[in-house]
Amino acid sequence: MGERRDAASDEGNEDVSTTEYQVTGMTCGHCEMSVREEVGQIAGVDAVEVSAQTGKLVVTASGPISDADVLSAVDEAGYSAVRA
Repeated sequence: MGERRDAASDEGNEDVSTTEYQVTGMTCGHCEMSVREEVGQIAGVDAVEVSAQTGKLVVTASGPISDADVLSAVDEAGYSAVRA
């Protein structure tokens, strides 16, 4: 059964989208973790890459996600962001 599930998830990867944002206010690894946790809760998000050093946030999703959802999640983590 596990093999069938894997095959089905591979088919969904055709619609993968990657969106980049610029986050302000992060200074450390804890900041990165907070943003990663909040953004990671958005439905459809597959991966979150975030760097306090550069302020870059890259969100990979299995389909379209709303900028408003990402910006709201970053705000919930205590930071602000704009789409890059």
